[in-house]
Amino acid sequence: MTPDQQNLLPRLKELANQLQGELKFDSLTTTLYATDASVYREIPLAVAFPMSEIDIQKLIVFAREHKTSLIPRTAGTSLAGQCVGNGIVVDVSKHFTKILEFNKSERWVKVQPGVVRDELNRFLKPHGLFFSPITSTANRAMIGGMVGNNSSGTTSIVYGTTREKVMELKVILSDGQSAIFGAVDLDTFEQKCQLDNLEGVLYRQVREELQDKKTQQNIRENFPKKSIHRRNTGYAMDYLLDSEIFTAGGGAFNFCKLLTGSEGTLAFTTEIKISLDPLPDPVEVVVAAHFETINESMKAAQVAMKHPATAVELMDKIILDCTKESIEYSKNRYFVEGDPMALLMVEFTGKSEAEARQKAELLINDLQHAALGYAYPVIEPSMTKSAWALRSAGLGLLANIPGDRKAVACIEDTAVDIEDLAAYIEEFDKMMEAYGQEPVHYAHAGAGEIHLRPILDLKKKEDQEAFYNISLDVAKLVKKYNGSLSGEHGDGRVRAPFIPLMVGEENYQLFRRVKYTWDPDNIFNPGKIVDTAPMNSSLRYEAEMKTPVHDTILNFDQVGGILRMAEKCNGSGDCRKLPESEGTMCPSYQATRNEKDTTRGRANTLREFLTLDKRGNAFDHPEIKEALDLCLSCKGCTAECPSNVDMASMKAEFQYQYYKAHGIPLRSKAFAYINDLNEIGSRVSGLANFGLSNKLTSGWMKSFLGVAPQRSLPKIASQSLRSWYKQHYAGLTTPNRHVKSLYLFIDEFTNFNDPEIGIKAIKLLNRLGYKVKIVDHEESGRSALSKGLLEKARQHADANVSIFHNIIDGNSPLVGIEPSAILSFRDEYPRLVSRELVEAAKKLKFHTLTIDEFIGREIAAGNITSASFTQESRTIKLHGHCHQKALSSISWTQKLLTLPENYTVEVIPSGCCGMAGSFGYEVEHYELSMQIGEMVLFPAVRKADAEVLIAAPGTSCRHQIIDGTQRSAKHPVEILWDALL
Repeated sequence: MTPDQQNLLPRLKELANQLQGELKFDSLTTTLYATDASVYREIPLAVAFPMSEIDIQKLIVFAREHKTSLIPRTAGTSLAGQCVGNGIVVDVSKHFTKILEFNKSERWVKVQPGVVRDELNRFLKPHGLFFSPITSTANRAMIGGMVGNNSSGTTSIVYGTTREKVMELKVILSDGQSAIFGAVDLDTFEQKCQLDNLEGVLYRQVREELQDKKTQQNIRENFPKKSIHRRNTGYAMDYLLDSEIFTAGGGAFNFCKLLTGSEGTLAFTTEIKISLDPLPDPVEVVVAAHFETINESMKAAQVAMKHPATAVELMDKIILDCTKESIEYSKNRYFVEGDPMALLMVEFTGKSEAEARQKAELLINDLQHAALGYAYPVIEPSMTKSAWALRSAGLGLLANIPGDRKAVACIEDTAVDIEDLAAYIEEFDKMMEAYGQEPVHYAHAGAGEIHLRPILDLKKKEDQEAFYNISLDVAKLVKKYNGSLSGEHGDGRVRAPFIPLMVGEENYQLFRRVKYTWDPDNIFNPGKIVDTAPMNSSLRYEAEMKTPVHDTILNFDQVGGILRMAEKCNGSGDCRKLPESEGTMCPSYQATRNEKDTTRGRANTLREFLTLDKRGNAFDHPEIKEALDLCLSCKGCTAECPSNVDMASMKAEFQYQYYKAHGIPLRSKAFAYINDLNEIGSRVSGLANFGLSNKLTSGWMKSFLGVAPQRSLPKIASQSLRSWYKQHYAGLTTPNRHVKSLYLFIDEFTNFNDPEIGIKAIKLLNRLGYKVKIVDHEESGRSALSKGLLEKARQHADANVSIFHNIIDGNSPLVGIEPSAILSFRDEYPRLVSRELVEAAKKLKFHTLTIDEFIGREIAAGNITSASFTQESRTIKLHGHCHQKALSSISWTQKLLTLPENYTVEVIPSGCCGMAGSFGYEVEHYELSMQIGEMVLFPAVRKADAEVLIAAPGTSCRHQIIDGTQRSAKHPVEILWDALL
């Protein structure tokens, strides 16, 4: 805290006691809210989580009295620094989340600002309506933020921007009084001007300003072209000027036109009434036109806009190359042919696929006739979602550019008339060549807005200067075409310094007068739009500051160390998506809705303290410990985060380093050594199981170790799987000829806790014609990894790689039953083993398979067929393991379970089950664990009829299901074994 902020601490404590919601000013919370998705960083005074309008009024009074400010925030995905400031950040995403009123016949809905766009549309869909602006962040973007930025999205060429949808806003003004702004006619406007309060002052000021003929002329001559529907530079005075109050034949006057896009600088919004559109035609196809040059794609966009497209979006080679290294998004490249310099994705809808395809073919014919493009695959309706996911991930994927040079948001929001687009981009590219830049091009080609990004290292002084110089030169170029420097991302602090250049000094002074009439004490988000600091100040990184290097057990060399792994997070907030959006990331946030529990929050915390640490052990910070505490190590971020931030690995490394200063807790040791304990218990399994299940003894054990008393403890088998194999495998009926052989990895969980699953797996493989080999090997080390005992985990990894790397290959793979154990070979081992074994581990990972993958591949090869299985009909509900989803795919499990011809599989759209190894057993995590289960998984299992089979490949998942629903789940190989004829 600065000295001034320190002086306010007693007053902040008083304010915290007065609010219904929370006010936090600890170092962790202020660190979490020091950044958004922009390049800026500023530690706020405090962070408020208001629960009511009264709370917001109290915050306004406090800010005015103590000369501080309020920075409104919802999802915090702003790219221009709108959510960054040194005042009180007011996060409405937690409590202002209600849909207040809905009118189907009049097609409008009233919501609080923290309602997520996609959540709103799920509510509206049964009524045949939707809120049409769709940003790439729609699964976490909130309506308040969309109003603040005047968001547009991919379909704005059809539906327009948020500004066109806002009918009415309830706000709290800078004097603490509430007001409702909506459309007013001439008479009502005059009545408003007579009000003896701040609202009346606002109406009188706008009348006085816009009646002036010179002001009108300045606006009409200097604002961006009206043909550019994405124009968001400064305050929208041109929209107010076009109303009937000032222009004959204009529409109704509505201050919402001004407030939308004002970035929270004029008032604090508490309720939003928006108009709705009928759902689009149900069937969509996408033409993915391929081009050899960017200029060619720009000309193609002009052609596409002459067709009834609902979206015309660009992706360039830089982004496409970033997708190659992404676990999740590389799967969505299936339609890319060759190595295009650009893709233009053009969407058409219809009532039938034939109708949509007919529209697509007409575009393809026109492009071919104009000799534009070299390939035009049409993506079918069932696959368009994954194709658009590739486009939506653009921002996050850019963080995968290796090194400290990144695609920087500063000129990414320019919009010009579609007829000027090709010429503008051609001139822009020449300008960038002069800077030695190969910029990124992507996004809304059809709207004349291409998200252009230079690639800079903002840790260097020269690139911080280039950051400004490039922005200035681009602003001049946009002005030449009478374009808008901001199309949908807002001015914030990155573009605001160039507003006088874009609209002229007179209009800029008009903006200042508007700002200080609405907000005379400058308490609402100061330093945005007007009176901003230099755009290359308050950056995340100080110029020429060296990036600290931290010695780690896990190898992060591929990204330049653990700190650079954290730095890969660019704040896009994909980890804030909610359970209904499907996917795994980030289960703890989905349950708590706390920024602290997002991958982004954890990465920001690591970045802050590992960068600025003054201690000997940079990891020895309670703030890092708190931020990482609720990370379930599900690995969802490994795949679903477009930046591939690997939080599970960073948590394991943190625990290891933190233990150096604080010692290893007894419970962590117990879980890490669970295989040894189970081995001892298996020798006296009857006694051990009595102790594990008896209320008195198990209660004592749970209390001693800090295990939740509500949990059942896994039983220990009297005979291990390895022992059974040695005794019985040779006696199994052997097929005449083995299709192939495989090595089965006997993981520590199947070996002692679930040997019956392993026995069925071995029998199944044997009956299907596969020779199952087992060698002496060590446990996987998964338990030690999850608890941060990395030296122990390395010993196991080294031993296993040494044992297997010379005997495993494509013809004789290593196959595992428990996903978390076998996938360690694929994920952590190459980064964990001793240096001399790294290459062997990398080679081994390509021949290591889950049993689901192995059987699925054999089905695809025609070696296993439905003829061996029952014709009976069964329905199966499948919950996939988190590590399987992140590092493999549950599609293999689906393939396995549908091998019997009449078996139907329904995938439960759940993320993490909530157990996550030992996490759900821990007393302090039990409640959250069950809360995560209740989001999707438990209700889906409870709704299933008694005869429906529940399938779950993970041992933790099966335990969570039985604890949470009292239903037993089976491993998929058990189901397949039972289906054998």
